[in-house]
Amino acid sequence: MHMRALAKLVVAGVVLFAILQLVRPGIPAKPATAELKAPPEIQRILDKSCYSCHSDQRRLSWFDQIVPAYWLVRHDILTAREHLNFSSVGSQPAAAQRAALFEGVSMIQLGSMPLPDFLKLHPDAKVTLEELANLKAYLAPWTQAPNPPTSSVSEVSAPFSLASVPPEFNGFPFDPTFETWKPISTTDRGDNNTFRFILGNDIAVKAAQSGNISPWPDGTRFAKVAWQQELGSDGLVHPGKFIQVELMLKDARRYKNTEGWGWGRWRGLDLKPYGKDAHFVDECTSCHQPMRGDDYVFTLPISAAKVGGREVVNNSAAALPASLPYQPLGWTAITMYVDPKTHTMATLYANDVAAQAASKGPAYRAGAVLALVTWIQRDDPHWFGARIPDTPRSVEFVQVADSGQNSYRSFTGAGLIEDHPAASAVAERTSFVLGIAPVRMP
Repeated sequence: MHMRALAKLVVAGVVLFAILQLVRPGIPAKPATAELKAPPEIQRILDKSCYSCHSDQRRLSWFDQIVPAYWLVRHDILTAREHLNFSSVGSQPAAAQRAALFEGVSMIQLGSMPLPDFLKLHPDAKVTLEELANLKAYLAPWTQAPNPPTSSVSEVSAPFSLASVPPEFNGFPFDPTFETWKPISTTDRGDNNTFRFILGNDIAVKAAQSGNISPWPDGTRFAKVAWQQELGSDGLVHPGKFIQVELMLKDARRYKNTEGWGWGRWRGLDLKPYGKDAHFVDECTSCHQPMRGDDYVFTLPISAAKVGGREVVNNSAAALPASLPYQPLGWTAITMYVDPKTHTMATLYANDVAAQAASKGPAYRAGAVLALVTWIQRDDPHWFGARIPDTPRSVEFVQVADSGQNSYRSFTGAGLIEDHPAASAVAERTSFVLGIAPVRMP
């Protein structure tokens, strides 16, 4: 009796398995309409490693076609096509095509693409180190020169209240207080010639400074503010036209369906919500998915916190000696620039008096202190085509006085030791620091 019952179960299982093979929703396949235009050697890499999921071609191995594996494969393919489809991406503007490749290379570099589970059964799709190097060489960030300065007249928009900015299409509200948040880090994006300030509210700043960011605490808010880069007559690359502000809010329960974060993006000086509908958030979550081990955050905060194991905060950039007359990293960041000749990036920080003047203009008053912190740059380990601050190279302070006898102090070299430049150099650097224009906020 026992063997007979077992035989019936086996037969029933086989019959059920056979029936399930008939439950096979389709995977649409069609000819390419506008493929990405790339050299043959780049196209071969994409074809081998990306097209199985990110194209309108239908490429299934025999084991991919067995239900229930087929259902999982179908879901992955349709999801991948929505995010990036190499069969049609060629119809988008050149900048959008380039951005798609940069994101793809970053995902490959982080080990997120091709999907690790996919590679277990399709090892031939793996991108080799040589192929990855070829992709990076083809994209060649920072080879496109930034735009020349443009007239600010065309950027002026009618005054409006930040409190009146509409929410995103998913209902995520705009936070008009973001301009008062403190800097977490800065980024030089060679993939699209932009600068970014990454700002955080008090909860975010305290978490970064303590190293308690795995995960970030509920209530953490980030603002990623972006400007187009412009090449100045001084040979430095400065922030130019305002592009957008992206906001993130950590609330693990409220936003459990979007990785514990609320997401929003507003573009242009009139801060129009991004996207066409609430599904724009899928772009955010899929892009940040490789950073799930860092609570979906790409930024390495500039922090002196000592965190064991892998790098989750940027200690090297925070290495300012306690002997400095001020500790400016907790002040307000009012602009930044990059010197392409020396591969350095600088952020201009302002104490409260100077920050108020910078937001209203036109001149700083007594009590204002500016701090220009210059770092050597390094590649961002989380995003190909981006650079972030590394070792501090110098810190310069200018303190404004009523008498016009502004004071200047400079700390340079290893250990940031105070130097004593000649009077002519002091006058030149003081004038330079005071003359750096703050960024244009919406």
